[in-house]
Amino acid sequence: MRRRHVLGAGLAIAVAGMAGNAMAQSEIKIGEINSYSLLPAFTEPYRKGWQLAVEEVNAAGGINGKKLVVISKDDGGKPADAQTAANELVSSENVAMLTGTFLSNIGLAVSDFANQKKVFFLAAEPLTDAITWSKGNRYTFRLRPSNYMQAAMLVEEAAKLPAKRWATIAPNYEYGQSAVSVFKKLMSEKRPDIQWVDEQWPPQGKIDAGPVVQAVAAANPEAILNVTFGADLVKLVREGNTRGLFKDRAVVSFLTGEPEYLDPLKDETPAGWIVTGYPWYDIKTPDHDKFLKAYQAKYNDYPRLGSIVGYQTIKAAAAILAKANSTDPEKLIAATEGLSMPSPFGEIIFRKIDHQSTLGAYVGKTALKDGKGVMVDSVYRKGSDYLPSDAEVGKLRPKD
Repeated sequence: MRRRHVLGAGLAIAVAGMAGNAMAQSEIKIGEINSYSLLPAFTEPYRKGWQLAVEEVNAAGGINGKKLVVISKDDGGKPADAQTAANELVSSENVAMLTGTFLSNIGLAVSDFANQKKVFFLAAEPLTDAITWSKGNRYTFRLRPSNYMQAAMLVEEAAKLPAKRWATIAPNYEYGQSAVSVFKKLMSEKRPDIQWVDEQWPPQGKIDAGPVVQAVAAANPEAILNVTFGADLVKLVREGNTRGLFKDRAVVSFLTGEPEYLDPLKDETPAGWIVTGYPWYDIKTPDHDKFLKAYQAKYNDYPRLGSIVGYQTIKAAAAILAKANSTDPEKLIAATEGLSMPSPFGEIIFRKIDHQSTLGAYVGKTALKDGKGVMVDSVYRKGSDYLPSDAEVGKLRPKD
């Protein structure tokens, strides 16, 4: 009896183990990392975006019949914590790929981890050019238009301004440094007559706006490049408005037209800034209409740019996994290079040469409407039109 009981127990354990394996084989797990606690204004809409995409993917049959599961971790805005999260997702959760990240320094940290461990990584948001160029690697792809791409879009408009004396304000970390560097390079190439008269480098998330505004005003520029965002942007605008910094001065600003950064400015929104952003209320295309209706139906709220990025990150991950029909990193890379797919902004392609997607951005101007900041005169700029030649990319990116 005892032997039969032991055999029975052993059989039950074996069957349970087989069921567990079957369950594991019936789903594909993706690891997702982001700075949820540090930057909720962007990452909460981002999370809503990717959750909507997961629902849509699974409602349509999943990944070749397997359920898509996303396991998400918060990096707290710390590169070391992001690498720890990446390691846990790969070693403990056995995820097929890593996705996400917001801050550029964190994106680079996870990219380095992916390269060392030979794990596929789809960077969602980090904008530094280094992630696909100087520190690019075969395991890392990026969705959002890079600093170079957004700078090139802004320079196209900024070069038309009569202003010759320029100052810059940017957060003092990888993203800000990269954005200022590439904007200055591209702007000076188009307008060799301009002068760069001042640079201000406040710490990210800790701007002391009074002294920054005072220093820029003292340099007496005719135009200002702004790269601050979030709470820093609100403080800069408030202080700049109070001290008249923006009066009769042109301002060109990365990201400021995104609702998550424009909305908090409310009636303090300065008019006429040239910005990249996301005027969801003015986009009239079938692809965007479909996304907008689905998002509003699920959340009873309007999307932010983060919503688009989160949504498209998971849609891209699903398309990559489906095409590869495998979780092998080398097969995922082969499936992604040259992959074309739809997005709420139209068709995008992941380029083979540098693993950058051709997702574009909207360029327009800020305005105040009914006590709220909006983007006006906006035009979509395709990412593919604002990238350097293959020969230039070849010089910028190390050989795999």
